[in-house]
Amino acid sequence: MEFDDVDDRDAEDLRINNPQIEEAIKNILEAIGENPAREGLKLTPRRVARMSHELFGGYSMDSQVIINGALFDVRYDEMVLVRDVDFFSLCEHHMLPFMGRVHVAYIPDGKVLGLSKIPRIVEMYARRLQVQERMTCQIADFLRDLLKPQGVAVVVEAMHLCSMMRGVKKHESRMTTSAMHGAFRANLATRQEFLANISRGSTPLQI
Repeated sequence: MEFDDVDDRDAEDLRINNPQIEEAIKNILEAIGENPAREGLKLTPRRVARMSHELFGGYSMDSQVIINGALFDVRYDEMVLVRDVDFFSLCEHHMLPFMGRVHVAYIPDGKVLGLSKIPRIVEMYARRLQVQERMTCQIADFLRDLLKPQGVAVVVEAMHLCSMMRGVKKHESRMTTSAMHGAFRANLATRQEFLANISRGSTPLQI
């Protein structure tokens, strides 16, 4: 009995060409000496094509839809911190996953953002072919341009399978990147407060 774990109700990005992806996956399977027609692989090209809509959904996300008016006038000028936002992305060099967490802080200048929007912004940039350095800057720049705050800080901690399962095969290696704007770049005490807050009670990244 055959079964298919692909849910046809999943939303699709119409810019992703399913037949083209399916054909490419069949070619890869043949190129590594596999048989795309065998039972375990018959539906793999279709599954990969459908999965692509989720893995690369960041390309089709509309920032205006994500924010959806969730900008509020609030008289508050202390640090707003959202830490430990999980993410999964794909390295553009080998198309292997890298994953970890993002810590985001900003100091408002009259506007605050709805809490759920920061994880959505992270998702918008993570669900693309990426490099960690670029993703870190994209998140920080987006919040800077959206909120016009006194400052923005983003730190990303991640594990990269391209260095864990191939190449140097360093299983315990971690990569940390940061992007700072405004008060976080200009004021050492502000930056140190942010870094102290995200390190307090943090746990090691694990797969």
